[in-house]
Amino acid sequence: MTKSILLVGVGGQGTILASKLLTIGLVEAGYDVKMGEIHGMSQRGGSVSSQVRYGEKVYSPVIELGSADILVAFEKMEALRWLEYLKPEGKAIVNDYQINPMPVLNGKFDYPDKINEALEALVDTKVFNAAEKAEALGNAKVMNIILLGALIKAMKLTHIDWNQIISNHVKEKFVEINIKAFQIGMDSIQS
Repeated sequence: MTKSILLVGVGGQGTILASKLLTIGLVEAGYDVKMGEIHGMSQRGGSVSSQVRYGEKVYSPVIELGSADILVAFEKMEALRWLEYLKPEGKAIVNDYQINPMPVLNGKFDYPDKINEALEALVDTKVFNAAEKAEALGNAKVMNIILLGALIKAMKLTHIDWNQIISNHVKEKFVEINIKAFQIGMDSIQS
């Protein structure tokens, strides 16, 4: 059975790196994997999404509306923006973190209130502040690896040697903190 994972965020949050590590781990575990990315205006703080599908045989990386098993949002408004892609019985992992888009910064729109409550009313949602946890570790940039750890635990993919994958694909001087970040993410999700 094919599983579909949608990772969404804002440029600069490490969404693509998390997707690539996920894909590498799934391939090494023997799954057929397809990944697609949309960068948009990612370098200017725009929306970024990665679609990862895995299973015995996968024919396309495209996740149709209402077909994602899990949505991982690196920024909470992005969770709302992409929610229609999640299955009704799907799960959302949401970073309780706000990045104001240009229309909000320009004063044309207000950032929506009570996003987390709205999500929790609609789907099975786990909300936590991965950015805060990353800063407590001493490096805000490992927020993406914390979210990856949460995703791995939620999808029950803990049988894969993620520490080895991180060690092989992250700069050597950042391996230790990324492994710690990954474990923090895993610990943020209940089995």
